[in-house]
This record gives sequence, structure tokens and C-alpha cells, in this order.
Amino acid sequence: MHKILILLVITLFASCKVSKRYLIQTPFVTNEVPAPPDYNNTACWAALPTIKDEADEMPDQKLKYGQDSARVDVFFIHPTIYTYEPEGESKWNGDVNDTKLNKKTNESTIKLQASVFNVSCKIYAPRYRQAHISAFYTNDLDAKRKSVDTAYADVKNAFEYYLKYFNKGRPIIIAAHSQGTIHAVRLMKDFFDNQPLQKQLVCAYLIGMPVPKDSFCCISPCEDSTQTNCWISWNTFAYGYYPSYYKGGLNNAICTNPINWRIDTTYSSYQMNLGGLLRDIRHPFPGISDAQVHEGMLWINKPNFRGSGFFDWKIYHILDYGLFYMNIRKNVDERCTAYMKGNH
Repeated sequence: MHKILILLVITLFASCKVSKRYLIQTPFVTNEVPAPPDYNNTACWAALPTIKDEADEMPDQKLKYGQDSARVDVFFIHPTIYTYEPEGESKWNGDVNDTKLNKKTNESTIKLQASVFNVSCKIYAPRYRQAHISAFYTNDLDAKRKSVDTAYADVKNAFEYYLKYFNKGRPIIIAAHSQGTIHAVRLMKDFFDNQPLQKQLVCAYLIGMPVPKDSFCCISPCEDSTQTNCWISWNTFAYGYYPSYYKGGLNNAICTNPINWRIDTTYSSYQMNLGGLLRDIRHPFPGISDAQVHEGMLWINKPNFRGSGFFDWKIYHILDYGLFYMNIRKNVDERCTAYMKGNH
């Protein structure tokens, strides 16, 4: 499964048209890998409930904010932010002490994705030696494997630290996007699938990567908005579009509609979208998108906001969370409530 996910992510990232000058051409060199994070140091976390960080942000201060009193935790694994030309010795994996990379991470995925969970969860988001985007393009299979494995080793260590020092038996949501979902699937298999910790799983948001129905032996896809001990996944494309890599995994993927939370083809209208984000968390767009599941993909028509006429995207990977931000926020609260009612 791990190898399949790596191959699938190559094709997803192939749509991003990254300039070749940003792609690493040299082999993976072990002594160039940055030192592993020390998760006892709060600087090695992009978000913690005990510190002020970008995951505390909200579109509207009048919305429910639940980190202070939350009875559920979310462990959030961010996507690839290390996409630019490497600076210094470290190439294949990002350095958690890199202030430029940390700033980009904080102001993008932590603010615009992880923050969606502050409605009813305490947010734990580790920094990790994320694989450079080159790992998902290169034909150097050795570099690919070592880079991705280095990243996952940190995620696993961070989760073990979280379990030892923070969790205290509380319910858990696992959430991720893109590269983060590769690591999240491995984490689910290592710690939850048919294991004692599974009873603490509220759900898993495994977004931005194709996840087949049989990915886990004992954890099934969610089929409605309040089911727990299950998982959710989608990959967003323009209506009618089949990417060239469709048969590389999307054709077998489970797709959840993040407006109605069903995995069938029931259409969700623009009016049902509570609000989506583009670049500014303070400016959500109600009714920004419709959504419909189609053969392993989430299809949407052209987004609805001022200036959207200039949008001619076919692949909405970067907006998998953003387009449905307010619906996700509502759903997180609903699932946490359902879990607590069902287990107490």
C-alpha cells in the first residue's frame, strides 16, 4: 500500500507544472539529511493547543471556537510546502529549523486547513522533515523511498510523543492533505487498524490522495455526516474532467462529497456550500462550489466568486480543503458530538 500511494502522488503532483529548475537532480545523500526534530521542543510543532499559532485563526470571531474546552484531539499532518529550490545543504527533506519553510507552512496549510478543526478539537500539528516535491517526480526510486521514509519517521515519532505526553486517552481525529495523507494512511495502519487505539478514533480526513476502499482491514469509509470510527477522502476536479493518471488509482478510490458527506452520486448544489476559502481566511465565499461524486473523483462546476470567470482550472488539488472549509468545520463538530454521545 505504501508503494502504491507513492506512485499515485507522483501523478497528482504532475499536474502542478512545477518549474524544472526546482527539481532536484542529485542523488539522496544521507549525511545531508537534517537532524530529526525533538518534539519536546514546542518549536518543532506547527500547532499546539497551548501556544498561539495559525491554527487558532477563524473566518469569523463569532463562530464557535472549541480548543479551550475540546474533548477531542486532532493530529494534523500537513501537505508538501517544500516546493522551491533547496537552499543550503539539505535538499531532499526540509529542515524543521528552516524559518522560511516554517513561515510558508504556518501561513498556508496551518492557517487555511488545520484551523478548520478548532471548532471542537485541540490541534496538534508536527513539523517534520517533509519530502521535497522532487520526491514525487523523480525517477530515482532510492531517493524517493528514502525521502518519504525520512518524512514518515518524523510523523510517527511525533505521534508517539503525542500519545505519551498529550493524549491521555482522549478521542482522536487523524487529518491530512496530499503528502500528509501518504503518512496518515501509514499511521492509521501502524496504530489504529485492528488495534486497541481504534476505539479512540473519531474519524480520519484523508484528503488529496486516492484511498481505495480496502486500504484498511477494519476501518471503513464514512457513509454519512455523523458516522464515526471511519474515514473520509476526496480529490477535486472540474466537472467532466478525467486526468491522464485517472487509471493509476483514482478509478478505485473512495470519494466523499464534503457538502453532503455521502459516497454516492447525490448532487450538492452551490446553495448547500456554507462557505469556502481561497487565500484569505477572513473572507469566506458562501456558495462558492457545488459537488458531486463521480467514479472516484469529486467533480465541481466553475467556482462562484467575483473574478471566477478567469479560473480555468481542471485540477483543484490545492483547494481540496478550502472550497469546503465551512462545511468541513460543521462536520468536524457533528462527528465529535456523535462520538461523545456514543461513547459516554
